Amino acid sequence: MATLFLATIYSAFVSLGLPDSMLGAAWPEMAGSFAVSAQSAGTAAMLTSVCTVISSLFTNRLVAKFGTGRTTLFSVALTAAALTGMACAPGFVWLCILSVPLGLGAGAVDAALNNFVALHYAARHMNWLHCCWGLGATLGPAILSVFLGQAGGWRMGYGAVAVLQWCLVAALGATQALWKQHELGQNRPGRERVKATHSLWCTARQPGVWAAMLSYFCYCSVENTALLWGASYFVTVRGFHAAMAAQAASLFVLGITVGRFLCGFLSCKLSAAALILWGGVLAAFGAAGMGLFPASFGPVAFCVVGLGFAPAYPCMMHETPRRFGAEYSQGAISLQMAAAYVGNVCMPPLFGLLAAHTGMGMLPLFMACGIAGYAACTVHLARWMRAREQTECQ
Repeated sequence: MATLFLATIYSAFVSLGLPDSMLGAAWPEMAGSFAVSAQSAGTAAMLTSVCTVISSLFTNRLVAKFGTGRTTLFSVALTAAALTGMACAPGFVWLCILSVPLGLGAGAVDAALNNFVALHYAARHMNWLHCCWGLGATLGPAILSVFLGQAGGWRMGYGAVAVLQWCLVAALGATQALWKQHELGQNRPGRERVKATHSLWCTARQPGVWAAMLSYFCYCSVENTALLWGASYFVTVRGFHAAMAAQAASLFVLGITVGRFLCGFLSCKLSAAALILWGGVLAAFGAAGMGLFPASFGPVAFCVVGLGFAPAYPCMMHETPRRFGAEYSQGAISLQMAAAYVGNVCMPPLFGLLAAHTGMGMLPLFMACGIAGYAACTVHLARWMRAREQTECQ
């Protein structure tokens, strides 16, 4: 049962990644069926991201009141319903309306499950959990590709993913007792009472929380800017053909996914701080290689950036209970994820404005600056933790 329960948690993160890359893959056909411009995709994507930020901030209260199991069950059901509605959406306005529950459900699942795994499982499981997100983000377009160009097209693809989500809802419903057992089995006396009194405002005033939030903002700003503009960089700066540039850009996600799988094993030997810092060094080397190495090495360098980024998100997440205590961890994770999604929403378009004036060749430098920012936050937090532990020992 323990293995089945862990598999259900992994499956929830696969399902979280499935819709993340579907809109972009389906949009060329979807825009034609809705008779809207190519730029309209940004509206739906923005609505989803904003709602994800909002739900991340409210997850602290939801988990305190209903528990992780029921919060996850309801949130996945919300995303399944949204995807079902999108498959039947009669027009673009309905797509935008349904982007709201999609974002609300995704943000709550992300925040609740990250805290649950950070509290109850070893660091390797956190890395593999986020590896499952990469698997889902890869499978989403692959499932769509089976249906695109055929009768039903993108609607059948969204419907197929919705069916998978509803299957997960059924699995989550069947494992509700196990969620309660894990949470009650790990509780210390009085923990529920103490945890319920810590609001987000109280959590935000804890030492180190803002540095942790800034590290997530920097990391996700770089990650999503690279995802959005990587292919354009290889076309406009490196002279790649569009198809080759798309393949080169996909290596970034591949690097993150493979890296997180490997970090699951490395976390047994190395600390989270060491994995983050050495990963940052590797990512910085890859970013420099994108601009300095010959064009033929550009895709490899981009993959190296993904490999270096791999441990950052899951390791920082797993460190949260140790940094701030179990009673503050859900609030801290909610704040960290809100900062991450703000970086997702704001920085890629801002880089687009920068590139319009200075050129797409600024991408490696922009990435290097973001990597330096999150590495500096990590060093600061590691020193603060060391000083706190020394004080406690005295």
